[in-house]
Amino acid sequence: MSILRYTIPNSFTALSLLLGFTSIVMTQLGDLELAAWIIVWCGLLDVLDGVSARLLKATSNFGAEFDSMADLVSFGVAPAVLVLNAGLQIVGIEYDSNFFWLLLIAVAVFVLAGAMRLARFNLTSEETSKGWFIGIPITASGGGLIAPIVLVLIYYEQIAFSLPLQLYLPLLMFVLAILMISSIRFPKATRRENNFINVFQIIAILGIYYCGFTRTYPEYLFGMGLFLMIVGIISGRITRYR
Repeated sequence: MSILRYTIPNSFTALSLLLGFTSIVMTQLGDLELAAWIIVWCGLLDVLDGVSARLLKATSNFGAEFDSMADLVSFGVAPAVLVLNAGLQIVGIEYDSNFFWLLLIAVAVFVLAGAMRLARFNLTSEETSKGWFIGIPITASGGGLIAPIVLVLIYYEQIAFSLPLQLYLPLLMFVLAILMISSIRFPKATRRENNFINVFQIIAILGIYYCGFTRTYPEYLFGMGLFLMIVGIISGRITRYR
């Protein structure tokens, strides 16, 4: 029973890692839409991983390290490869052009920052205040924002053609990299004293699961990801000195 208890959350982690690898393969095969949805599914599995570990009281040092490895693949490398190929296929950036090298450097910096963010989290997770992250989580960056952005660009080609994405995509990756390794306080999705916040979290998560399962409404995923990112940063700043 003890082995089974630890196997359940670790199985979610393993599946997330394998799906992250699958997303990279799908990106390289040219199916950016499926690759982006797979990253969203990785985010859903990441929630199940954490919830099952807490409910079963199956947290362990192995699980924490394994989860970080999976997160780096699913929310670091996979989104970086996705954005790089989106720049080539959607934006029309030419290979070996200045914009290509700018985007390549930006996605590389994103992966590096994500790895540093995960390493710091493993070293300081017991020291940080309960209910808060230090720095934006890689899951929020890669799964909550990057994947939905690519989906919106795929679903709304007119938006992709009307924006200077050859500059916006590298800027996005640089900004997210900085936020991940920053000392910004960012709220965890956990039970709060305010019931309104608890209800909102449940509704938001249920909506995200619906979109993920049905592969619909990427606008909701993007809007919710952006909203949570902005509100999370503001709330972390407001409560910093309390």
